[in-house]
Amino acid sequence: MSAKKFSIGCDHGGLELKNAIIRALSGEYEISDVGVYTSESVDYPDFSKLVCDSVIIGASDFGVLVCTTGIGMSIAANKQKGIRAALCHNEDCAKFSRLHNNANVVCLGQKYVPAALAEKIVRTFASTEFEGGRHERRVCKFMDLEK
Repeated sequence: MSAKKFSIGCDHGGLELKNAIIRALSGEYEISDVGVYTSESVDYPDFSKLVCDSVIIGASDFGVLVCTTGIGMSIAANKQKGIRAALCHNEDCAKFSRLHNNANVVCLGQKYVPAALAEKIVRTFASTEFEGGRHERRVCKFMDLEK
């Protein structure tokens, strides 16, 4: 089985954490880094869209978005049809965002999540499968809102 692929992007407020995640996980996953690459101020929705587009078309198994708090990236990502983005501050949030909500993008805030924890969050997110069952019905209800 081939390594899982994820697309990762950030704005200027998430650059350090994005780079730390890439350094830590590059041997375990195929990673597509869509930017940013400098600390120059940018608009986070532009980078959210690049990551989400990769997930939507199936080029990536999941997405990782980083900004200062994770909130802006989460809002921007959830505007994209087919995206279920979860703002996660710990491994338990990552686990349940996959188990119960079938999230396909994890959002992190550099201000609140240290690099070592971010690595664990991404690994947990990537390794947890959707539980389905009663949760499938619920996920389908909010997916219907996208039509």
